[in-house]
Amino acid sequence: MRKVSGSTVLTEITPEKALAAADSSVEFSACVHKVKKMGGFAFVILRTARYLIQSVYDEKNCSDTLDEVKEGCYVTVSGIVKKEDRAYNGLEIHLTSIKVISKPAAEYPLKVSQRSLGCGLDINLDNRSVALRNPKEKAVFKFQEGVAEAFRKFMLDNDFTEIHTPKIVAQGAEGGANIFRLEYFEKEAFLNQSPQFYKQTAVAFFDRVFEIAPVYRAEKHSTSRHLNEYIGLDFEMAYISDMYDVMDMETAMLRFMMNYLKENYAHEINMLGADIPEITEIPAIKFEDAVTLIRGSKAKNKFDLEPEDEVFLCDYAKKEYGTEFIFVTNFPSSKPPFYAMNDKEDPRTACKFDLLFRGLEITTGGQRIHDYEEQLEKMRAQGLDPKDFEFYLQAHKYGLPPHGGLGIGLERLVMKLLGLQNIRQASMFPRDLNRLLP
Repeated sequence: MRKVSGSTVLTEITPEKALAAADSSVEFSACVHKVKKMGGFAFVILRTARYLIQSVYDEKNCSDTLDEVKEGCYVTVSGIVKKEDRAYNGLEIHLTSIKVISKPAAEYPLKVSQRSLGCGLDINLDNRSVALRNPKEKAVFKFQEGVAEAFRKFMLDNDFTEIHTPKIVAQGAEGGANIFRLEYFEKEAFLNQSPQFYKQTAVAFFDRVFEIAPVYRAEKHSTSRHLNEYIGLDFEMAYISDMYDVMDMETAMLRFMMNYLKENYAHEINMLGADIPEITEIPAIKFEDAVTLIRGSKAKNKFDLEPEDEVFLCDYAKKEYGTEFIFVTNFPSSKPPFYAMNDKEDPRTACKFDLLFRGLEITTGGQRIHDYEEQLEKMRAQGLDPKDFEFYLQAHKYGLPPHGGLGIGLERLVMKLLGLQNIRQASMFPRDLNRLLP
């Protein structure tokens, strides 16, 4: 029997930790990224969870041989840390020991050790378990971690409670045909399109809530901006005066997020060449005014924005306000969702907004209806039967504070922050119209 001590075993070594131990011996485990043999010595590039570390093998100083060491092997190494400005992260390890603890049965089908894989997106996704070993590819998801971490930290620091809502539900939050159906113990059920119903219910007892979780949309799109499963960054807040309170909260959150990324994910930002924006204030334009502005660029839709409209408005914001963000508010009230409060001054419009960034909608939000009778009336106006939403309406029936919130698409935000061409590049294992594997 083996007793578990509860101690933490570390395999990662950071440049900071290594340089702090300069001229001392360290031991850690990593994957062999590349071997460059140079006669009596060799450079063995080691890949950890976050960094590349150069090690130097000299047969005179190392007790082991490189006979079994090749790209893709996992090893445990020991050696002396030396400062070396020409090496990765300014250091190298002079090896005294290198022991293979696992080796591959086949060679990589992709050129993992190159700066970029140099293959098409489909080949990348078909070989995802290998593609993500490339430092640049996996850096996308370390950076994505930073986006989610910053969102969570800001929410907790501002008195939001993290919740976890069901993803198997009896009805969809958005309605319509873009919902996945599944059999649930001989009953029909759905994959949740949004945590909206549960967020609104939770503001009755937590005041402010947030969630980071999957969202499912059965949209038959095959574009560079759509996924059928994505991660939503959602929050809902009570005691608001209007939707601008929600917009102000998002602006503050994004400002915090960008600074957090710069402070904690500089390694990934530099590797990926990311352009992290400065955020002061974000301008807002009403939908009707936006359509009038766009009309010169052939606006096609009187109820929503087309992709080219979003590009036009972001270009306008950059030119007029020096920012890459712009809020579009007051969409037509006849357009879903049914829980969006109608503007009291102009009932033709709803207290709903989108946030556009670098030519793409990344957020949808607004003020919700909190009054029971008002919610019933809008449901009926949109052709819905309130009996189908008995659970949701229970929260309204027994009282809700004035509230609002939003949902951000994590992959869309990462895609735009990193300048990626396709949203699938910001999804570790994307699910779309044609892809269910790997």
